[in-house]
Amino acid sequence: MVAFNLNGKPVSAKAEDSTPLLWVIRDELKLTGTKFGCGASQCGACTVHVNGKAVRSCVTTLGAVKGANVTTIEGLSPDGSHPLQKAWIAEQVPQCGYCQSGQIMKAAELLAQNPKPSRDEIVTHMNGNICRCGTYHRIIAAIQRASQEA
Repeated sequence: MVAFNLNGKPVSAKAEDSTPLLWVIRDELKLTGTKFGCGASQCGACTVHVNGKAVRSCVTTLGAVKGANVTTIEGLSPDGSHPLQKAWIAEQVPQCGYCQSGQIMKAAELLAQNPKPSRDEIVTHMNGNICRCGTYHRIIAAIQRASQEA
């Protein structure tokens, strides 16, 4: 059993320490907002926060989060009131929506570190989170909007 905090609540997982955190979150703990994209840390769909840092949960093991604070898209703001969630809707970011939870979690890390990032800082920070639909301009606009409203 590995104990950690998930979205502010203590949890324990029965999976092996080497199990990817993604599968523990989705299959054992039944939170499905975090998505499987590539399984190789290349796309960002599975991004969650571990102690405030954005990580790819498809390659982060359960053992690596023992005692840590893990936040998924469900824990960012359960009622959808986070400035990024509101901006995502206002800017009509999602097309297929598959990558969006990972995009928002990566953007939340940026705004926690730098509440008023420049466009170039946004682009640099978000590099590596892939959107197959190509909504990058709307993603940038949403992050800019959220930074102005926060």
